[in-house]
Amino acid sequence: MTLTLLLIAVTCAVSIPCFTNHRLVEKLLFWPPAVARGQVYRFVTHGFVHANSAHLFFNMFTLFFFGRAIERFFVSYIGVAGFIGFYLGGIIAAIVPSYLAHRHDPNYRSLGASGAVSAVLFAFILAAPWTTLYVLVIPVPAIVFAIVYTGWSIYAGRRGGDNVNHSAHLWGAAYGVVFALIMEPALGPRFLEQIVAF
Repeated sequence: MTLTLLLIAVTCAVSIPCFTNHRLVEKLLFWPPAVARGQVYRFVTHGFVHANSAHLFFNMFTLFFFGRAIERFFVSYIGVAGFIGFYLGGIIAAIVPSYLAHRHDPNYRSLGASGAVSAVLFAFILAAPWTTLYVLVIPVPAIVFAIVYTGWSIYAGRRGGDNVNHSAHLWGAAYGVVFALIMEPALGPRFLEQIVAF
């Protein structure tokens, strides 16, 4: 079993029981007042809980394709523990800005692996910007998707009202790119070469 499949299996094992167990969801999701009381584990556990089957499927479907694509590359640099650490770090890095913005808001809640999945996706796009992605069966170059996705997340985050943590998507994506560049600085010049050479 690859590490990506292991992460998917663990996430499904936690998320699926939560669909019918509201108390378990409340114990694991990200809720600032609970964090303030010392439940810092929520910085990680919220990434393994999803609102419903569609939310879980979309995140795990994306992780399945792009996690497997970059896993071997990451492991060759930082090992098995490093790749798992990268993923868990994505969950944390994506939620910290939300925590700072909402730490005094008892009504704020967040859950889902979107931040970490965005980290995986954007690390992949950094390495292979012209790869064709299929968005609702429409072929789109990865770099074009990244631009549209970023623009939409900024717009939707400012508009609000859709119960989606767009901030986590953006910060997860940024974390994925920065982590990959620190791990292998040559990815930066290589990315620019691929963009210019197209």
